[in-house]
Amino acid sequence: MNVFLFGISGKMGCAVVSRAKESGICITGGYDITPSKDIPTFNDIKQVNVPFDAVIDFSRPETLDAVIALAESRNCPVVLCTTGYDAKALAKIEKLAKKVPVFKSGNMSVGMNVLISLAEQATKLLWDDSDVEIIEAHHNRKVDAPSGTAKMIADAVNKASGDKANFVYGREGTDCKRKKNDLGIHAIRGGTIVGEHEVMFCMNDETVTIKHSALSRNIFADGALKAAEFLIGKSPAVYDMKDMLK
Repeated sequence: MNVFLFGISGKMGCAVVSRAKESGICITGGYDITPSKDIPTFNDIKQVNVPFDAVIDFSRPETLDAVIALAESRNCPVVLCTTGYDAKALAKIEKLAKKVPVFKSGNMSVGMNVLISLAEQATKLLWDDSDVEIIEAHHNRKVDAPSGTAKMIADAVNKASGDKANFVYGREGTDCKRKKNDLGIHAIRGGTIVGEHEVMFCMNDETVTIKHSALSRNIFADGALKAAEFLIGKSPAVYDMKDMLK
């Protein structure tokens, strides 16, 4: 399989290139401001002249229009690994998915998606008797907060609670007493932390904690490459990790 990679010169892009070599997938080209040393790199999609079967995007939300334009011009699947999309961007993604298969996930790790499944189960059992808090930590260069993964967890918990959750992003001030059905979401930024996510179910005299730690970026790169392979031959629609893990 041949893949075109948006964000090829970034940290995740480099990880994808490295893991692709080990899995026999060819990264034939990329899109970035900074050229890759070994792979043709473009900053104008009109100039893209390499073959590819799928697009993987590990760039930033503002690159979405270029991703969409290239995918539509080649009629090929797209794996969206970028986070921080606003409502307008999400509408564009839904429109694209009517033309080509789109895989979208705020986190490409299999283990993280297991955490989300466990958090859903715990919420159904413990929501009425616990205070739920989500804590995420990432490196000091991550631009969006809370992380896309934290939002995925929060949405899953909210759905499992019967849409009872009131999202609270951090706390500050002198009137921060917790209210019933508050769902706290907190972001930590520091050093070179790859990614940590923790869900706490705090009850009277006991706490249940579910936690996932990413030890390297390889898990996200592997997930993205598997998602690209998964999309080949699929009908236009939006797919996610749950679809791939069935």
